[in-house]
Amino acid sequence: MTKEHASNLFKVLSDPNRLLILKRLIDGETCGCTLIDNLDISQPTLSYHLKTLSDIGLTTAKKEGTWKKHTVNTDLIDELITFLIDLKSSEPGCKTK
Repeated sequence: MTKEHASNLFKVLSDPNRLLILKRLIDGETCGCTLIDNLDISQPTLSYHLKTLSDIGLTTAKKEGTWKKHTVNTDLIDELITFLIDLKSSEPGCKTK
């Protein structure tokens, strides 16, 4: 994972509503109509957040009839965790040439 991609992921994850959406989706695939019942946001706002999460790759959606089912891309979350672990284990101090 590049530091630019990680930075963009952190920007997307900085919104509390998107974190709540991810938390609800981590339990399993669901549609927006189920998510909206548990969030204090409007349907257009939910759609915006779902698109933002999908655009960065944190979620995917598949159409089933008239419904769109959303899931979390756990592989990308694992990559982000690995990025943070690598960041934590970096050697401290200033490097000079």
